[in-house]
Amino acid sequence: MTVHPSLQTYADAWTHAVESIAELVQPLVEGEWNRATPCPAWSIRDVVSHVIGMETEMLGDPRPIHTLPRDLYHVQSDFARYMEMQVDVRRHHTAPEMTSELEYTMIRRARQLRNENRAPNTMVRAPLGTEQTLEVAMRMRAFDTWVHEQDLRVALNQPGNLDSPGAHITRDYLLEALAKVVAKDAGAPPNSAVVLDVHGPLEFLRTVRVNADGRGSVDGSPSLGPLVSLAMDWETYYRLACGRVRAAAVADRIKVDGDQELGASILRHFAVTP
Repeated sequence: MTVHPSLQTYADAWTHAVESIAELVQPLVEGEWNRATPCPAWSIRDVVSHVIGMETEMLGDPRPIHTLPRDLYHVQSDFARYMEMQVDVRRHHTAPEMTSELEYTMIRRARQLRNENRAPNTMVRAPLGTEQTLEVAMRMRAFDTWVHEQDLRVALNQPGNLDSPGAHITRDYLLEALAKVVAKDAGAPPNSAVVLDVHGPLEFLRTVRVNADGRGSVDGSPSLGPLVSLAMDWETYYRLACGRVRAAAVADRIKVDGDQELGASILRHFAVTP
């Protein structure tokens, strides 16, 4: 048996991203593992620890029994505390320990995927003791792993894979949150439209339409009279939406046409990841 056809896209994207991560960190010497990444408060070691930890949970391994230090000031929620556990428990691991555990986890996950015969709607474990469908879990792993691959690429100044399979999954995932960002968070008025024009390795144009009830929807057709148009490159878009950078820091890479106040409000609320 092999993975369900509807899950294959996610499996392939995850494999591509996690193998890229392994290639990036394999040659690193001990000190380089402490380098900061765009992921807030996490080093290269922390990012790789997180990837390992999430994949071991997909494998059904028990979570580590570990008490977090009290001085981790970036840990401000139960979700952050949950995610930090797998990271902090590995903070003193050496470079060889990190690469060998990553490789071993990848081998185990690849075997699991080869033998995967569960239906996409099968319920599996999710963070904080909740459950999610296997399809949602695999999509999230593909998205999360690609974003962390990019964190490592930025930290190591090795750009690449901005148009890989994981990039396409990330684009679709982030676009699903755009209607709420524009209509609810930024407060775009009823019966208005906002256009997002993204260029670069991934090019796409989307219109967020806010109906008379103030509800937003996203489609691919252009709007003749948008209230505001935002143009930026794909790297800037994903970094903003994933909370890796604030709009003020990349203002030279963003063009806002139309209602400047609404445009600024949208950019303030652009980050959609936890």
